[in-house]
Amino acid sequence: MPKNKGKGGKNRKRGKNEADDEKRELIFKEDGQEYAQVLRMLGNGRCEAMCIDGTRRLCHIRGKMHKKVWIAAGDIILVGLRDYQDDKADVILKFMPDEARLLKAYGELPETTRLNEGIAAGIDDDDEAGPDNYIEFEDEDIDRI
Repeated sequence: MPKNKGKGGKNRKRGKNEADDEKRELIFKEDGQEYAQVLRMLGNGRCEAMCIDGTRRLCHIRGKMHKKVWIAAGDIILVGLRDYQDDKADVILKFMPDEARLLKAYGELPETTRLNEGIAAGIDDDDEAGPDNYIEFEDEDIDRI
């Protein structure tokens, strides 16, 4: 039987997210960067995001974040803009939900940005349809059921 020379199997590769639970300093955008909200994940380390400046961009998740920081639709991210391609950007950082709320409180994100929802702002504006979306029952109707 061969001798075990490795340091473990699949579980060793998973690792631990040691630094994720700690409070980190809030990072604001600089020149050449923009805040964005993820519209949908495309696979292959890419996502589609709506930037705060109103442009929809195809974003590439950098290798340092790939398989370590999980990004989902509706998350607030910081993207680095490209000088040579305006419709593409690179994901630099994913903001945690409490950090996104702080950004909104500081006025970095517009008030119309919806946080902590599975869908990003601007995809479906049908929720303003009003009271036609539900059925109202009277007490007599409930007793008959």
